Amino acid sequence: MIQKLADKIKKTHAPICVGLDPMLNYIPEHILKKAFAEYGETLEGAAEAIWQYNKGIIDATYDLIPSVKPQIAMYEQFGIEGLKAFKKTVDYCHEKDLIVIGDVKRGDIGSTSAAYATGHLGKVTVGSKTYAAFDEDFATVNPYLGTDGIKPFIDVCKEEKKGIFILVKTSNPSSGEFQDRLIDGRPLYEWVGEKVAEWGADHMGDTYSYVGAVVGATYPEMGKVLRKVMPKSFILVPGYGAQGGKGADLVHFFNEDGLGAVVNSSRGIIAAYKQEKYAKFGSENYADASRAAVEDMIADIDGALNAVK
Repeated sequence: MIQKLADKIKKTHAPICVGLDPMLNYIPEHILKKAFAEYGETLEGAAEAIWQYNKGIIDATYDLIPSVKPQIAMYEQFGIEGLKAFKKTVDYCHEKDLIVIGDVKRGDIGSTSAAYATGHLGKVTVGSKTYAAFDEDFATVNPYLGTDGIKPFIDVCKEEKKGIFILVKTSNPSSGEFQDRLIDGRPLYEWVGEKVAEWGADHMGDTYSYVGAVVGATYPEMGKVLRKVMPKSFILVPGYGAQGGKGADLVHFFNEDGLGAVVNSSRGIIAAYKQEKYAKFGSENYADASRAAVEDMIADIDGALNAVK
């Protein structure tokens, strides 16, 4: 699967990921009205609105992009109905041949971690049959519990030829409270990056490891250091756009082959129609605004990468 991600990035010239992180206040009124007319102002109605909203964005952008990243919390807040919408979104993205990174940030130990890995990346046995539950291609994982929390994911990934992205340096402002703490003279995120490289050496694709890292676009200098620490790991880069990251900030996240990173933008794309730049599309054509935002993001990153060649 890591090779498929690299190949799709090369084919589309778009090292980007659309974050499918829907909130009800992002969803245009015409979609909400239709969903509520059918299901009422219920959890089921909210889930239907989310699903239709996602479908519109996917239909408008799938030919431009290699991957998507649905954030499960945005679905979980609507309970079981929300999780159904999450699953429908994952399945529909696969129909469009998109790589799905499940942003689930799981992390535990032993059988609990194994169950998370099975639920999101593997197959569960029920009597004489097996089922892929959520069936994402990658999942984000919290490394705080160490190897005990990571190994069950890697074991499932080896069976399924899937991957994980481990939180190393996250994009949020308070990440430094723990991640920047010095341990034996070096920040914690560097130690975690070294472990990612170590874990990744045990599960390699053709060129890159199935074990990647999450490093925020809001910390480009740290990204430069971590790129060297983890030369064989793909880096998932959140924080572009709405959180302040720009194409020029991202060049050091990539290797010389132009690969090695995939940049995520969520509300900057899925709620693009709310921005002044794309307001001309209007809420009825929100998906067209999302497509335009994807095209602009591709151009921004491509221009930044070409400027350093």
